[in-house]
Amino acid sequence: MSDSLLSSAEIDQQLAKTPSWKIVNGEITRTFALADFRAALALVNKVGELAEAAGHHPDIDIRYNKVRLALVTHSAGGLTKKDFNLAAQIDSLGHVA
Repeated sequence: MSDSLLSSAEIDQQLAKTPSWKIVNGEITRTFALADFRAALALVNKVGELAEAAGHHPDIDIRYNKVRLALVTHSAGGLTKKDFNLAAQIDSLGHVA
C-alpha cells in the first residue's frame, strides 16, 4: 500500500467515503460514545486487531465511555490512503458514534 501523501482533492474524496471522520490538526479523527468503559475497551481491542493486521496504528484516547481515534501516516508526514483504509475498516465494526 502506498505511503504517498494525498492531495486536497483526494482527501475530500476519501472523506466523502468516511463521513464520520473529520480532519483535526492534519489527522482524521473520530470519537465514539459507547455504553460504558467496558464497551470502550472492547472497541479499542477490536481496533487494535485491525491496526495490527494493517500495520498502521491510530492514536487512541479513552475517557470512560468515549474513545477518540486519530489517524495520520507519520512516516509520510500527512494523510495517505492507509489512513482512510483503516478508518473504513473501523467504521465497518458497526459501533455508534
